[in-house]
Amino acid sequence: MAHTITGHKQLLARVRRIQGQASALEKALLAQSDCAAVLQQIAAIRGAVNGLMAQVLEGHLREHVGAQGLSDAARDAGMEQVTAVLRSYLR
Repeated sequence: MAHTITGHKQLLARVRRIQGQASALEKALLAQSDCAAVLQQIAAIRGAVNGLMAQVLEGHLREHVGAQGLSDAARDAGMEQVTAVLRSYLR
């Protein structure tokens, strides 16, 4: 997956931010923080994960579905992968 290698540092930075947000959520739950604060933290984590998903998905689409020179079979296989992942992600 060339796109995940190319954006390796940026992807890792996103993942580390998500880890920090999840850690803050855990601390808020342990401290029995206000529900609104907990909900806000959950929303922030969801947004961060959605951003990560969008970045990796865009790279995958560009490299494995929409790239010039791909065979029809390779393009079809890429579409099947994306469709399966999106079905799982949107559940």
